[in-house]
This record gives sequence, C-alpha cells and structure tokens, in this order.
Amino acid sequence: MNRLPAPLSLGFSPCPNDTFIFHALVHGLVGRPGLRFAPPLLADVETLNEWAMAGRLHVTKLSFHALGHLLDDYVLLDAGSALGRGCGPLLVAGNPLAVDDLAGKRVAIPGRYTTAAMLLRLFAPHCEKLVVMGFEQIMPAIAAGTVDAGVIIHESRFTYRQHGLELIQDLGSWWEAESGHPIPLGGIAAKRSLGEEAIFGAQEVIRDSVRWGGRHPDASRAYIRQHAQELDEQVTRDHVGLYVNAFSEQLGGEGRAAVAEFLRRGREAGVLPAGRDDWFAALSPV
Repeated sequence: MNRLPAPLSLGFSPCPNDTFIFHALVHGLVGRPGLRFAPPLLADVETLNEWAMAGRLHVTKLSFHALGHLLDDYVLLDAGSALGRGCGPLLVAGNPLAVDDLAGKRVAIPGRYTTAAMLLRLFAPHCEKLVVMGFEQIMPAIAAGTVDAGVIIHESRFTYRQHGLELIQDLGSWWEAESGHPIPLGGIAAKRSLGEEAIFGAQEVIRDSVRWGGRHPDASRAYIRQHAQELDEQVTRDHVGLYVNAFSEQLGGEGRAAVAEFLRRGREAGVLPAGRDDWFAALSPV
C-alpha cells in the first residue's frame, strides 16, 4: 500500500463548472479519512496544462489535448470531467468567413495545449497562422482587428454575439457529427506516482463533491461569483448547467469511448504523440 502524501496539491480553473464541482471539497463538506488537499491553486486551463507539463501538481484539471502529451506521468480520473453535446468551442470572426477563407488568416487559440486548439487543427489543418493568447483576450482581439478569427471557450459562447462576432463553425457540433461522440473538453488527472490509494481516494472525493453540489445547487453561488470572469448570474448558471452533467460524476462507457476516440484521432493526425493506452484510472477497487 502506498503512503498518502499529505497534503495533495490541487489545481483547477476559476470557470463556474470547476468552482461548482470543487466547492464542497475545498470547503470541507466532503472528505475521505487520511486524504487531505492543500489550498487549491486556481488558474486558466492553459496555465494548468503548462504546470502539468512541469509535474507541479498532484491532482489537476487538464485539457484532454494536454492529457494526450502527459500519459507517462498522469492518469485520468473518472470524476470531474467536462464532456457533453452542444458545449464545444466556437470558431468566430468579426465578419462572415467561409472555412476555406481561413488559410493565411491570423486565428487566435486559447492556449497551445487546449482542446480548442486541437479541434481547430483537426477541423481546419490549413489554418497555420495561429496566435496563442488568453481565452479572455480573444474576443477583444478579433473586434480590434488584431486577429482575423479565433476559437472561444467557456462563458464566451454565451456572449460572443454581444461583441458583434459571427459564428464560423461550432467545433463541438463538428466533432459530434464526425465522430458520433460527445466532445471531451477537460478532465481531472492525478500523478501516477501517487499510487492507487491516493489516486482512487482523490477520484472518489471529487465524485462526492460533484454529488454534493448536485444536491445543493445554490450553495456554491458565492464561490463561483468570487472567481468567474463573467458575473452575469444567468450566464454563470447556464455555464454550470451546460458543463456539469452526468459525465462530471462518472465518465461511464460513453465518456471513456469519447476520450479514447479523441486521443486516437489526435495521434492519427500527428497532433498527439504515440502514447500508452492505460490513460484511465478505472473505478475504485475500495
């Protein structure tokens, strides 16, 4: 039996779905004997991806694109993921554009290792002038003409029309039509070096936190608003409603199949390296 590190370091994003999911865990409303977490580090998902590349955190939110680069060091947990239908990144521009018109255009992506970046490369491999920037900077950059188009994520899918932007392609809908699977956006991964006891313990306490949030949907409201980029109450509610679902509690066969297909297509396209297939922590044996 592995000895549990105490406490485990934890990272997740300030987006409403993550703060909703982790609210109960962070505030001590759920827990497991012998398992303790340090105060969490909140950062945008690309920063979390980069920290994982450096092996900084024991348990962390990751883009599924980043996970495909990190399988020697991290394993995906069964709880806490963001998958679904009708919730993928959007490719938008200041003016109507055909997909073929994107060749030679400056297209902003919200981080090199985000799922949004990988989806764009799968959908439009002719887009080669990619500009990496923070997700909150993309819509203003398009409006200012700094870039010609961009892939937006998180709350931006609810507000891009208010910025006068035009939808070119819903990349999540494209993925669903092409693959038949829900789109895997991000998940919670744990360091393999922790050993099974800590990995499964973290997995189950995160599942407990998701379930607690589902039973007390308004309890996390202040915590969500404390960290959200968009403070409109309806936008944050819509965000949680879209990204926190049954897959967040348990991936299940459908969720695991979606992740497996995402990794397979990424490897086939040369976006992801060849990697190990034991990417999933499986269900807890305890």
